[in-house]
Amino acid sequence: MTDAGFRSIGRHEPRREDARLLTGRGRYIDDIVVPGALHACFVRSPHAHARIASIDATAAREMPGVVAVYTGRDIAPHTTRHRMAPTIDGLQPMEADTLPIDKVRFQGDPVACVIATNRYLAEDAAERVSVEYEVLPAVATIAQALAANAPRVDDAMASNLLSHQHASHGEVEAAMRGAHRVVESSFSMQRQTHLPIETRGCIASWDAGRQHLLFQVGTQVPHPYRTTLAGRLRLSESQVTVVSPDVGGGFGQKIALYREELTVAVAAMLLERPVRWREDRMENLLASSQAREDQCRTRVAVDAQGRILALDLEILEDFGAYSFYPGNYLARVVAMIITGPYRIANYRYDVKVVVSNKVGNGPMRAPMAITSWLMDGTIDNVARELGLDPVAVRRLNLLQARDYPYTMATGEVLADITPRETLEGVLAAIDYDAFRQRQAQARRRGEVLGLGICTVVESTTYGSKFYKAAGIPGSGHEAAWVRIEPSGVVNASVGLGATGQGYETALAQAVAEGLGVPSSCVKIHLGHTDVAPYGMGSRGARGGTAGGGTLYLCAQDARRAVLAIGAHRLQVPLDAVRMQDGRVQQHADGAWQDAGLALADIARIAYLDPLALPPGVSPGLEFHKTYEPPPMTYSNSSHACIVRLDVVTGGVRIERYVAAEDCGTVLSPVVVEGQQHGAIAMGLSGSLMEHVAYDPQTGQNLSGSLADYLVATAHEIPRIELIPMHTPNRSTPAGIKGMAEGGVMGAIGALMNAVNDALAPFGVRAESQPISPIYLRSLLRGKQATENKQ
Repeated sequence: MTDAGFRSIGRHEPRREDARLLTGRGRYIDDIVVPGALHACFVRSPHAHARIASIDATAAREMPGVVAVYTGRDIAPHTTRHRMAPTIDGLQPMEADTLPIDKVRFQGDPVACVIATNRYLAEDAAERVSVEYEVLPAVATIAQALAANAPRVDDAMASNLLSHQHASHGEVEAAMRGAHRVVESSFSMQRQTHLPIETRGCIASWDAGRQHLLFQVGTQVPHPYRTTLAGRLRLSESQVTVVSPDVGGGFGQKIALYREELTVAVAAMLLERPVRWREDRMENLLASSQAREDQCRTRVAVDAQGRILALDLEILEDFGAYSFYPGNYLARVVAMIITGPYRIANYRYDVKVVVSNKVGNGPMRAPMAITSWLMDGTIDNVARELGLDPVAVRRLNLLQARDYPYTMATGEVLADITPRETLEGVLAAIDYDAFRQRQAQARRRGEVLGLGICTVVESTTYGSKFYKAAGIPGSGHEAAWVRIEPSGVVNASVGLGATGQGYETALAQAVAEGLGVPSSCVKIHLGHTDVAPYGMGSRGARGGTAGGGTLYLCAQDARRAVLAIGAHRLQVPLDAVRMQDGRVQQHADGAWQDAGLALADIARIAYLDPLALPPGVSPGLEFHKTYEPPPMTYSNSSHACIVRLDVVTGGVRIERYVAAEDCGTVLSPVVVEGQQHGAIAMGLSGSLMEHVAYDPQTGQNLSGSLADYLVATAHEIPRIELIPMHTPNRSTPAGIKGMAEGGVMGAIGALMNAVNDALAPFGVRAESQPISPIYLRSLLRGKQATENKQ
């Protein structure tokens, strides 16, 4: 039994996926053999912003092995235009052709597609496609986008300001006027990209006789993807099957239907032959979805003790050239949840999102990644300005256990979280007071140490009510089915799309718990729209709460049906039987005893002896369930990071990293720990190194290879110490809260706060990422440490 009384949930079981994935037996898109498949290669714009004067594909079409070359004009009649236009105040609609017809909007924009008998011929032919461009001035920075005379990225828009939302709650101005001090802080997060090991790719196979498209693609959201693909092709959903096999990472990059994938589908239908496409790493860095790039400013009114009286937030976000998601979505979430675990009644925000001549933005693991750095970084700055201990300021402003459920200024409700407890847990683990003594001693020796603390409230599972309240189209529900076969084995499915999270392991444990069988009896089926029920897929951290929760509830329905049959067979009351480890137990003589019925016995009756079923019970054991989660489910964690700063080189070395996490009921400890390690590593890597850099004059991508886009390795990532402090959520199935993105948020905040703690004696503050040695040296140049600076 686990600590919470569960038998399967929370058990330490090896990931069942690993046997095939680690031995090279996984089945990714490139492992799928399709006889006679053609290969696609895209001609991409070398310019960030240019009119397309002409495209001449004559030379390419004449090359041996080339089957077709398609331009935007060729593809347009066979697809609908992409339109992103939710009815949200302050949001401009955006439209786009499948391939550009009139102009390109970023370097790497696809302008033509070459189809050939193999990839190499297609690449060679792509170089023979001649495109004449009329180069236009590029919009490469947020300031350029907002300039009064800025070139328009999208000619159909009135300006480059895609979205502008603002709101004020409480008495912000009055609190500012009456404050002991108003502290202003700036934060800048650089543009990054998802960098999955497996780049984007797909295989389209059109059956002209059946008028049916089989589309194999690595996607996080199989059913919404199918709906969009069918709609853009003017097909019914019954004419399209989407299959997503093993996927080598997504992190948000594999949610949208991309223009390249849609073009491949059109090509397969026109040629009536299978067509496949795989982007290379350079294409992935140049033309796939990107993320982050926020400039933020906080103004916080405080009293003399550091108590927060009001918060004013400004966000500027660069959304890139195309809108595959509502433009308000990413930054708006930051604005709605920024106050997190702190008591702040007076709050105002202003959020502006611009378009630019860069790759379009989309969600990346923790689209609200900057949130906790904004809040805890602001608190650190308050402590520094007032000469107070940063932990004392946190304790003063943190919500108490008695405050929950707590309605934030924006109307979001926090419940069943423990940020004060995780903060105290992580402080005890690092021995906060002892570290401050060690830090002071090190400074006297000329060594520079820094400690960063960050407490995270992670929004994990967005219910439909949240989307409605935020003005964002979409559903938060999930769907599942559980089927017990005549032999007693259990098949189950849910609408998630796995991209390496370990769903097959964790979800099997949820089903096993709900049904009362060993998890080894359960097989999870994912990623096939003809098999899985229509669900909302994998995004955010909804896999555990929405996916696992729905399966758990569905399995409980199955258990009740099984026990009804068992009780009827045994001629005992329903409350006298239970299911455990795949066998029916009967309560007799004050104890539970094996009743001599296994799940296989019940299944044989249900399928093969329907006359023996209870009255009114239909043959078979197949169950379906949909589940609508609460408007928002939160988990929480606290992170502590200790760094050593080399003031000569600007180098940062992480000496210790500790995280205390409460993510509710844990389905699989192995999966959860892996997700925590991965998320923290991603946050540290992004803060230390990763940067999609563009030339501010031309809009050229300066980081188009892994020699330029740096990623942290095992050398830079420290040993990560995890402290489990899980408490159940009382509003979700089994008490699940979800997790997977909070580690990114906490790592960013803890590392940046640690670096600024180290920099404090020098009177400078790092406001931008990545915190490269060059950047830190620029801050430290000519500075001397002052002993009395905090």
